[in-house]
Amino acid sequence: MATFTDITVGSGLIVLAIAIFFYYSIWVLVLPFVDPSHFLRSYFLSLEYAIALPLGAVVVLVAFIGIFVAVVLIKDSARKAKKKT
Repeated sequence: MATFTDITVGSGLIVLAIAIFFYYSIWVLVLPFVDPSHFLRSYFLSLEYAIALPLGAVVVLVAFIGIFVAVVLIKDSARKAKKKT
């Protein structure tokens, strides 16, 4: 059974994900049609970052997954080698 802390943290992460989704959606889908001098543009980065930031996040995520798999494989082979001797 989930504790109150688990529920609170999970709810907070869901709210954060929804906020990021709406921010990014407005940034990418609405902002190109807004006048460059409009005050709304001051709340968003340049549109070049709309591609660069998610791409960087994907690269970091793939790197962490690769490191995790490498560590697991190294530990497994060390355990098998130790078991053989």
